[in-house]
Amino acid sequence: MGNYVFAYKGGAMAQTDAEREAAMAAWGAWFGELGAAVVDGGNPFGPAASVASDGSVSDGASSALSGYSVVSADSLSAASELARGCPVLGAGGSIEVYETLAM
Repeated sequence: MGNYVFAYKGGAMAQTDAEREAAMAAWGAWFGELGAAVVDGGNPFGPAASVASDGSVSDGASSALSGYSVVSADSLSAASELARGCPVLGAGGSIEVYETLAM
C-alpha cells in the first residue's frame, strides 16, 4: 500500500447556496465510497503565489491547481481508478495522481 496525492485542476465553483449544498453532498458521497482509502480529505486552494529559483515572488500560479486529497491504494493504477468518481470531473476539472515516496 502506498499514498497517492490527487491534485485537482480546475472545475467550476458553485455559485448559489443550492449548488454549494449539492457539491458538498457529492464530495461527501464520494469520500464515503472511498472509505478507509482516504488518508487526508484535503482542501480546496485559494489565492496562490509562485517563487522562482532566484527567490522572486509573483502572484498566481501557472498550474491551475484547485485542491488536493490523499488516498491509500495498492498501486498508481488503483489510485487512478479511485479518482474516476471524483466530483471535480463533473465540474469540468481534471485530476493528476502522484505517488508519494517515503523518505
